Amino acid sequence: MPGHKQAAVDFLKMVVAGDIEAAYAKYVDMSGKHHNSFTPAGFPALKKGMMENDAQFPNKKLEVLRVLEDGDLVSVYSRLSLGEMVLAVNHSMRFKGDKVVEFWDYAQPVTKDLVNQDGLF
Repeated sequence: MPGHKQAAVDFLKMVVAGDIEAAYAKYVDMSGKHHNSFTPAGFPALKKGMMENDAQFPNKKLEVLRVLEDGDLVSVYSRLSLGEMVLAVNHSMRFKGDKVVEFWDYAQPVTKDLVNQDGLF
């Protein structure tokens, strides 16, 4: 994957594998910002939330389906399994150099009774 695509995917895979400290050290500028509405501002708070999520769902699985890059922006669309709960997730990151300086994440539950026969994937 050219540009920052591989870094974005590697970051997410490291986080899901529970290697959160190393993922942040390698890929995140801690002075950057995120836009998760359930977490206080700042990457330290997001990192803490990711660590809490890892403790709650230690066996989660991430299946990357699509990765798009436009300049310094990368968007990763994936299936995230948290035990029996499955989510369609989009993680978007803005890079400055080799570090993530801005982060967005949006998730939608995959339910058995989807109205849309095309599904979420």
